[in-house]
Amino acid sequence: MSHSYEVEIKSLLGSKENADALIDSLKKHDKGLKLAGQGKQLNHYFNYPEGADLYSALKGNISKEKLPAFERILKEGKKLSVRTRDADGKVIFVVKASVGDDTSSNGVKRIEFEETVKMFLKELDVLLLKAGLTYQAKWSRERQEYVSKDTHICLDKNAGYGYLAEFEKVTDDESSLENVRKELLAFMKEMGVEELPQDRLERMFAFYNANWPKYYGTDNIFTIK
Repeated sequence: MSHSYEVEIKSLLGSKENADALIDSLKKHDKGLKLAGQGKQLNHYFNYPEGADLYSALKGNISKEKLPAFERILKEGKKLSVRTRDADGKVIFVVKASVGDDTSSNGVKRIEFEETVKMFLKELDVLLLKAGLTYQAKWSRERQEYVSKDTHICLDKNAGYGYLAEFEKVTDDESSLENVRKELLAFMKEMGVEELPQDRLERMFAFYNANWPKYYGTDNIFTIK
């Protein structure tokens, strides 16, 4: 099974007014804009130390057709980011790996593996913890997902961050990643929003990870320049 590559660019919106303005711009740009989904999510991030046996712990819960891709991303992926997610009762196991020098947690160009599992979030977490992983942080957010042609736009109200937009395209062609990134940046400019610089995003991510119990499940936000 070949990997799909996601190109995802974040924009920090801050206020609800800015979030509403973005939605208005999207609707004016594309009369066929679709609200693909909305709901609340819990996302748990894990540290993946050397020696942890994630494959053995999860292989019994991964479909047979996806097992080769799961094994491949664990063996070949760089800077793996492992997560569990509860999206309105749907429990999902996620692994992301960086492409090039990006980070797997927040980078622009990444490989992604995702599998829905039939268990509660806490049960999935226990499997990862028993495999030797440890909690990095727990995140909560409310999400609206829009689709405009081949572009997905997620509008999130994140604990800690406030309102954040993610613009994403997916491709099977690794050689096209840079062109896809340029297309997304041009689209974002047309919508009146800017890319959140990676260095600032990493500072925000590090601050949240160090202080997540103050924000998880709340409306509390912080500002990191």
